[in-house]
Amino acid sequence: MRLIASDIDGTILGHDGKISDRTVEAFAAAAEAGIDIVFVTGRPPRWLDPIRDRLGHTGTVICSNGAVSYDLGTERVTGAHVLDWATVDRVRTIVSELAPNPYFALESLTGFHVEKGFHGTRAAASGEFVPGPLTPDMADGGIVKMLAVLHEGSADDFLDLVSPRLSPLLAVTHSAPDLALLEMGPLGVNKAVTLAEYAAARGIEATDVVAFGDMPNDIEMLGWAGAGYAMASGHPQAIAAAALAAPRFEDDGVARVIESRLAALRLA
Repeated sequence: MRLIASDIDGTILGHDGKISDRTVEAFAAAAEAGIDIVFVTGRPPRWLDPIRDRLGHTGTVICSNGAVSYDLGTERVTGAHVLDWATVDRVRTIVSELAPNPYFALESLTGFHVEKGFHGTRAAASGEFVPGPLTPDMADGGIVKMLAVLHEGSADDFLDLVSPRLSPLLAVTHSAPDLALLEMGPLGVNKAVTLAEYAAARGIEATDVVAFGDMPNDIEMLGWAGAGYAMASGHPQAIAAAALAAPRFEDDGVARVIESRLAALRLA
């Protein structure tokens, strides 16, 4: 084990926004043992405060499902894959033809853009996002993720409905457990692709990587890593895709696996 790659939400971070003391201690012990640590998330860079504040992480975070590499210490984007406007416009047309009343948003390197109705009856994560039309000039900021939401149904059903038409155009997945929200990024880009690049730059083979995740957007990463652990509390597709299982998030599953693997290293 030379590198630990972990998803954030539902894997080490709860819906209450908290990371347990045991998890904090496990990551600290891994870092003390010289293990490289990288977090791999669907979150944008602006939502990484829990990782820095609780875990003291100031290294790389792979964000937006692999579309962005971000240095948390310097608060700087170090790499990005982007969507062009023609793809965004085509995808919006296809989804609108297939699904009832979809709403869209765009995550760019310069901000988050939501159209009116995207949040529905839910409050926005922050009051800073003012709904408005999505326009071609937003591509100038480097679009790294497109989101589509339905205010009824499930993300699984939404994905099944649109993916046959969208898969040739861009990467499409989901990670919201209770919302029909799809996350779409540049074609051929996912968590595994960017994690592999990160590891290769450090001379680390996939066989030396331990990865943790819980949702469909983690599937490729869990399959690529030499030891890919799906959380027992995770999505059935993630569990089915992973060779290994970690205990439930509620039982500090990631911490338990890290503790066990570090103990094995000490005995080796």
